[in-house]
Amino acid sequence: MDFWGTVGVLFRRWYVALPAFLLVLAGAAGVYARFPKTYTSTSAFVLMIPPSGGSLPTDPEFPNPLTNPLVNFDAGLGLSASLLIQALSTAEVAAKVGVPPGGRTTYTISNGTTNQELMISLPYIVVTAEAPTPEEAHRVVVRINELAKEELVRQQRALQAPPATYLTTLQAVPPTAPVEKTGSRLRALVVALAMGCFLSLAATFAVENWAFRRRAYRDEDGESPSRADAPTASAGLEPAAPLRQAPSAPPAHGPVASLGQAPPAPPAHGPVASPGHG
Repeated sequence: MDFWGTVGVLFRRWYVALPAFLLVLAGAAGVYARFPKTYTSTSAFVLMIPPSGGSLPTDPEFPNPLTNPLVNFDAGLGLSASLLIQALSTAEVAAKVGVPPGGRTTYTISNGTTNQELMISLPYIVVTAEAPTPEEAHRVVVRINELAKEELVRQQRALQAPPATYLTTLQAVPPTAPVEKTGSRLRALVVALAMGCFLSLAATFAVENWAFRRRAYRDEDGESPSRADAPTASAGLEPAAPLRQAPSAPPAHGPVASLGQAPPAPPAHGPVASPGHG
């Protein structure tokens, strides 16, 4: 069926299409209202080298020159950030934060990119938390930031690095105010509307098909036998002409020769000579 045919069916069965469409709207609104809300919060910090650098001077009388940490980035910062991300992504850290496995509260830690090749080249650490309440999302991000600083000190202490060369963290983006993540709810709304419209069309065409079949059965039941046996002339056709028999052959006149006998010879004209006369 083409587009205009579908539109015609919808207008013809409006008493089915309109209530079904209203039910679809009500159902979609209910899905959107009852779909679980999700709030997200984000923070970002960067690893920094101390102003005196990452090494101690060999001669205490000649200390290292002081530099601006914002312009003194070393390749080791990316590797240190990658190690810190791996340490904060374990199940033990999730338990400390209060994020049980399989729950609605989750968090992710990355360096701000999904490219694995750049994991050891960027000194950034981005924390994103999702939770059913804004307070929970903000709490998880704050707690992850605290654990990141503690883990960074623990790693350097375990390596027996000089305290004067410890890496520090700069909070580039403090934990943001939680915002509602509407993408999932909008996708659920679109799916509900699509399925509802499909069911509405199915109900409309089902009623149309039922009405068509009922009308066809009614027409068949209303046909009388005399109408079916009526002469074809009533339908605009001429009656068939009766068959004519072929005329029979006329009977043969005269004697009929018997089977196996020759027909008698015709009588001879004139006097017939008597036997014995010459």
